[in-house]
Amino acid sequence: MSLKIAFLLASIAGVAGILIGYYLRLIISLGKKGSVELEVKNLLLEAKESAKKITVEAETKAAETMKELRLDMKEREDKIKATEDRLIKKEDTLDKRQMDIDKEVESIKAKIVEIKDIKDKTEKIQEAKRGELEKIARLSTEDAKKELLAIVEKQSEEDIMVRMKKLETTGQEKLESKAKDILSTTIQRLAASVSSDMLSTSVAIPSDEIKGKIIGKEGRNIKTFERASGVEVIVDDTPGAITISSFDPIRRQVAKLALENLILDGRIQPAKIEEMVEKAKLEINKIIKEKGEQAAYECGVFNLDPRIISILGRLYFRTSYGQNVLQHSIEMAHIGGMLAEELGANVNIAKAGCLLHDIGKAVDHEVTGTHVEIGRRILQKFGADPLIVKAMEAHHGEYPYETIESIIVQTADAISGGRPGARRDSVENYLKRLGDLEAIANSFKGVEKSYALQAGREIRIFVTPADVTDVEAKTMARDIAVRIENELRYPGEIKVNVIRESRSIEFAR
Repeated sequence: MSLKIAFLLASIAGVAGILIGYYLRLIISLGKKGSVELEVKNLLLEAKESAKKITVEAETKAAETMKELRLDMKEREDKIKATEDRLIKKEDTLDKRQMDIDKEVESIKAKIVEIKDIKDKTEKIQEAKRGELEKIARLSTEDAKKELLAIVEKQSEEDIMVRMKKLETTGQEKLESKAKDILSTTIQRLAASVSSDMLSTSVAIPSDEIKGKIIGKEGRNIKTFERASGVEVIVDDTPGAITISSFDPIRRQVAKLALENLILDGRIQPAKIEEMVEKAKLEINKIIKEKGEQAAYECGVFNLDPRIISILGRLYFRTSYGQNVLQHSIEMAHIGGMLAEELGANVNIAKAGCLLHDIGKAVDHEVTGTHVEIGRRILQKFGADPLIVKAMEAHHGEYPYETIESIIVQTADAISGGRPGARRDSVENYLKRLGDLEAIANSFKGVEKSYALQAGREIRIFVTPADVTDVEAKTMARDIAVRIENELRYPGEIKVNVIRESRSIEFAR
């Protein structure tokens, strides 16, 4: 019983504690609420006072700003008004000037019309006077002009010739002196051998017994050899030699090498002949490639297509007027390089143009066309530099001289081919060239006689003084030179010397 009472009292005490705690919390919260409301009221009062101050300050600043804006607007209005006044004054001035200009234009137009009328009247007067003069002189204006020019030309012919000769002599001397210096220096620096080279087409044999083996039974061996090598073998009574004949220099060399190897081997029969010919072809192709590479390396010409190098090497077995074409091209490359250095041209292009200038001769017996045109097509086909093509294509005058290197190639060709002993020519070609030179000179009107001198390097022409004047003689020399260039082919250059000599003869009796 006492336990229940104790538990009840404890429960009552707990409930009472809870109620007391809740009441105390309520009192505390009400107190805090009152203090918060008081703070909020204070803040509102402070905010209203601050807003009032800000409003007053803003109104003051706005008033000041408006005052400044009014002043600024007034200044701008004053400036605009002043500008308008100036523009009005300028418009008035321009209007006055335009009126003055219009008056001047009208005055000029009137003067133009007046001048035109005066000019027409003057021309009519001049035409009338010209007509009267033509009636009096019985000559038209054109006829009078021609007659006057003829008289002046006749009177001044001697003065003109003296002046022309003086200018020509002075300029020619300077140019010749400079050209001689450059050419002599170039030739002196080269100092290469100029001995002619003619590749032999005969093969030495040790005995007549070998001749019989080469011919074979019923000519079987020689026929096999000719068919395999593409040449003609001439076996005659000449002791110790057999001649090989073919238009193709490569075939001649293949046949010569194969025949020499057969003679050394001693076994001359159809199967061995074919084997030796094939072996000789491979060896000759190897030599061709080596010679082309050696030539390009010696001249310092690089970056050429290997096919161009191979064709270039074929020139080792080609001759022109007794001069080995590959050696001639190498010599030209050295000469062309030195000339290019002296003249400030492209040395590499000049050397390449000289080295490749006769590349067409390597295949000119197989392809139609001149060796210049063939060489030009070869270089274009295998991607050579266009500047090299331009340099080599003009060395015989078939194409124009488009670059200074093309002139250098032509000059180097003349130097290499024209040096004493460099080339050989047959007697028939020599006599024919001299005869053609004199025939061209004698075909001109007024030529009394002509002589080809210095192995065809000079043509000396004597003219009749009564038929040819000094001016006509100079023109004749140039015309003869042009005809020689167009109609004849020759190494080096030919000097055309026209001589006009007047003689007055009287007898004292």
